[in-house]
Amino acid sequence: MKLTKGFRQMVDEAKARITTLGLEEARARHGKAGVVFVDLRDVRELERDGLIPGAYHCPRGLLEFWIDPESPYHKEIFASGQEFIFYCNGAWRSALATDVAQQMGLAPVYEMGGGFTAWKDAGYPVAERTKKKPA
Repeated sequence: MKLTKGFRQMVDEAKARITTLGLEEARARHGKAGVVFVDLRDVRELERDGLIPGAYHCPRGLLEFWIDPESPYHKEIFASGQEFIFYCNGAWRSALATDVAQQMGLAPVYEMGGGFTAWKDAGYPVAERTKKKPA
């Protein structure tokens, strides 16, 4: 099967349309009022590896539905007028997500270069996410 466009091309095209913050610049914004870090990874990744302290978790597959105020799944945080910094594990999902969020009109929105892996490798703070027990 020959794809019309592969994921690498899609990520490259998205990165050309978005603003990527360097790791140090993202770290400098961490914890500031009006700045929300959005973790796009799967819940299993968070439980296994942790997350950036204070990050808001939005699984990548739900992003468009949580951003859109007309969606029954809308989350108010995305209508808050804050600055959003998206990240995933290695900056592929976050590039695509940042591009989509921008197209939807969410602003300001940025991607964090290097993703969670780079954050963790730099020795920046990581919070533990414990597995939720079934009710």
